[in-house]
Amino acid sequence: MTEEVKYLKLLSEKFPTRSAVATEMINLTAILSLPKGTEHFVSDLHGASGAFVHMVRNASGVIRRKVDDIYGYRLTEDEKRALCALIYYPEERIEIEVHNEKKPLTDRERDDWYRLRLHQVVDVMRAVTVKYTRSKVRKLLPKAYAYVIEELLHESSIEHDRSEYFRAVIDGIIQTGRAEELLTAIAGVIHSLTIDTFHIVGDIYDRGPGAADIMEELKHHRDYDIQWGNHDIEWMGAAAGNRALIATVLRVSIRYANIETLEEGYGINLLPLASFAMQTYGNDPCTIWQTSDFEHNARLNRSAEMMAKMHKAIAIIQFKLEGQTIKRHPEWEMDDRLLLDKIDYEKGTIRCQGKEFKLTDTYLPTVDPKDPYRLSEEEEELMEQLLGSFKKSSRMQKHLRMFYRHGSLYLVRNGFLLYHAAIPMSKDGEFLEMNICGKVVKGKALMDEIDAAVRRAYYGEGKDKENALDLMLYLWEGARSPLFHKDKMTTFERYFIDDKDVQAEENGAYYTLANERPICEKILREFGLDPIEGRIINGHIPVRTLKGESPMRAEGKRYVIDGGFSKPYQKKTGIAGYTLIYNSHGIQLVQHEMFESREQAIMSGSDIHSRTLLRDFSAQRIRVRDTDKGKELMQQVSDLKKLLEAYQNGVIKEAE
Repeated sequence: MTEEVKYLKLLSEKFPTRSAVATEMINLTAILSLPKGTEHFVSDLHGASGAFVHMVRNASGVIRRKVDDIYGYRLTEDEKRALCALIYYPEERIEIEVHNEKKPLTDRERDDWYRLRLHQVVDVMRAVTVKYTRSKVRKLLPKAYAYVIEELLHESSIEHDRSEYFRAVIDGIIQTGRAEELLTAIAGVIHSLTIDTFHIVGDIYDRGPGAADIMEELKHHRDYDIQWGNHDIEWMGAAAGNRALIATVLRVSIRYANIETLEEGYGINLLPLASFAMQTYGNDPCTIWQTSDFEHNARLNRSAEMMAKMHKAIAIIQFKLEGQTIKRHPEWEMDDRLLLDKIDYEKGTIRCQGKEFKLTDTYLPTVDPKDPYRLSEEEEELMEQLLGSFKKSSRMQKHLRMFYRHGSLYLVRNGFLLYHAAIPMSKDGEFLEMNICGKVVKGKALMDEIDAAVRRAYYGEGKDKENALDLMLYLWEGARSPLFHKDKMTTFERYFIDDKDVQAEENGAYYTLANERPICEKILREFGLDPIEGRIINGHIPVRTLKGESPMRAEGKRYVIDGGFSKPYQKKTGIAGYTLIYNSHGIQLVQHEMFESREQAIMSGSDIHSRTLLRDFSAQRIRVRDTDKGKELMQQVSDLKKLLEAYQNGVIKEAE
């Protein structure tokens, strides 16, 4: 009781009177009865910033459906498309429609355009605010226009005097030259309210050039979370200072002609790498290190030969640094990845998987056969420069902190279990144990221990920090890593051994077993969810719709929502991504068609065309009280009730 009274006294500082307590209880009880907010789940964005930003702004087709519901046949298809484009990209569309020098508007035409568009966007805003309290909407309004927007939101077409008042408000906005700013502000409110919570189930980075832009877009969202993917961990480890992962990030970026993220997104100086590569491999044609991907990037195609030399230089450094890290951690059982010491440098062959193979490239001037994993002095100097660039990139470090503040290895929310790739399992369906910095754990305990270690890799100190930072490499490519879970990553073999069998990677048992309902129910129980009502959401493995694969697995217990947002994956998937939408009516799974470009969307109003694959709607509308947030609010109501009783019983004195 003493502890409870202490807590209630602290609570009384915020609610010092019975009246204040009662008001808050009424407010919270009212919120509990509202329809739940809309949650959007996406995964594997892989730098496709244009498609992602557009999907956010059109709320995976929700805004277009609202426009259809409001206007039906009262607007033509072109008029609806123009209205949606204005909501998605208000500043750009105003420039096209109002300030077009080729089609100048008269003052009257301009004012009529403002008047019409303000009425229309207010109609849409009103439609998306109906399930929120006025106080919540008020908090989202830009301060400069909060009063005006609130007045417009509560317009009445029934009361003649009120209608006249609202017309006068809009005319006043136009006459004072604030129409464009107000349209932009209202569009922002619509964006904020159509997606209440954003869940990104891993892999923002690699392949496409816009990962940094995706992170900047996320900054504008009030409620989002990220479940770390293997490509995210690769970049997080690099930003935190893991040298092997710095080399990996550089190699992957060059391999896929995607250095824009490094240079333009984060200001990483690649000149030291280019200089080292030319000095070391200037006379080497680097044939196997060239990639056809450069053909699709006109800027890089001019320097494809240089990029091939850089590609080789950083790959060799990566293999050395990986070897050093693996040798520090025998508990990882990754000795089969130590291949530089299996090369016969005189014969130009390598011993791998019990066989001898001819190397595809034998020019390795920086490798010392007696100590193959040691960096040369020049390589050491280069890595120190690159490490400095990664550490000093303020934007990269800011984005890294976003991953820590808003991210985790997994998330349990409203009956869903979200994780990017896998829960490591044996072939007989048992959870696999793993040694995490001295602790042997499995299942949920494994995920919790890894989550804590990833945080120590950035925020920790001393040996604990060093071991955790090393672990980031294992999470990227280790057999029992929940972000990888294959027998090995055969990067070295794909470069140096021309044999498909040796290059093969075998998926862990999870990827097959998790297609069975009993296994999914076992996983849900492990994480404390109802195995009947709960659902798992994954990404990581692209759904090959061209081969008839479905994103719904295990009799609907698991959703795999990697549909190929990034263009390199769309040849496999045949589509351009999925969004799982969970709103007050239930679950919808939306499949997206390919996005042309932001420019096309702005100029012609082109949209991402989406098709609903699944509608799993509830018989009764889902309320806030039915959600995890609702449980928190109900606990707050219970605490406030105790405080009210404490005031009434004289246990705590009420403020005057």
